[in-house]
Amino acid sequence: MKIVVTGAAGFIATNLLPRLFKGGHEVHGIDNFFLGKREFIARSTSNSQFHFHEFDLLDRERVVGLFQQIKPDLVWHLAANSDISFGTKYTDFDLKGGTLVTYNILEAMRIAGTKELIFSSSGAIYGEPRVMPTPENYGPILPISLYAASKVACETLITAFASNYGIRSWIYRFGNIAGPFPTHGVIHDFVLKLLRDPTRLEILGDGRQSKPYVHVEDCLDGMMFGHQRAKENVNYFNLAVAGSTSVNEIADWTIAAMGLDNVRIDYTGGSRGWPGDVPQVRLDTHRMEALGWHPQMSSAEAVRRAIRETVEQLRPR
Repeated sequence: MKIVVTGAAGFIATNLLPRLFKGGHEVHGIDNFFLGKREFIARSTSNSQFHFHEFDLLDRERVVGLFQQIKPDLVWHLAANSDISFGTKYTDFDLKGGTLVTYNILEAMRIAGTKELIFSSSGAIYGEPRVMPTPENYGPILPISLYAASKVACETLITAFASNYGIRSWIYRFGNIAGPFPTHGVIHDFVLKLLRDPTRLEILGDGRQSKPYVHVEDCLDGMMFGHQRAKENVNYFNLAVAGSTSVNEIADWTIAAMGLDNVRIDYTGGSRGWPGDVPQVRLDTHRMEALGWHPQMSSAEAVRRAIRETVEQLRPR
């Protein structure tokens, strides 16, 4: 297949690309390096199956032109502002980098005749639901961050294009994804903070925030499994694990993994890490399970493994 991967220098894509190469696919990656890292892309540039395109997906003409040239069979649309707190500072950031970019991708797919889209959405779209674990048919959906609002808008654009132009889609509403090659996130932040000052760790909020963590390898297994097995025009799933892990647990495990003692914990206070943060998340995973998929790692196992991987990558040698 000819496959386009957006956000190719980001966390999930960096772990995805070796799988696509192993499958023998021709892969075209797109990134503007806002959050993605050049060293992540460098891992793939020597592969003859990989073609990298550095530009901003807001440039619709360039997106459309590239798709007309490639005529991709499948798009993995992973590009987004994955740092929710950043979108709070600039209120049009998620509108542009999420919603408008997704429109550009869909329009390019329509013009090029591309018929399959895999999209990374988020469990954040549910806001603060009264039903937990939260199923996919929960409503009304009332997001509390601009990031989540953009993901909702993206989903509705995708379903509309699917209905009007025969684009089959797979939409995955993630729990928190953890693993190697992170660009941000609580594990990444904790490791960097402790490398800078091994005597003190600042925790945003009260540390009681608790969410389901999925290892990126389980996440990719689930996305590929769903793509192979779910055959509706629009396929949408919570992709998560049962249970959850708290920020305080992640802090304790990170300190232990780095071999540190007597680390002072300072809390910024409040139940949220930042405006728009959903402090308690539980996602109902019955639809993925009914399809036949089960994660290999629990939330705790995913976090512990991701901590080891992140410490190994970020610690100076």
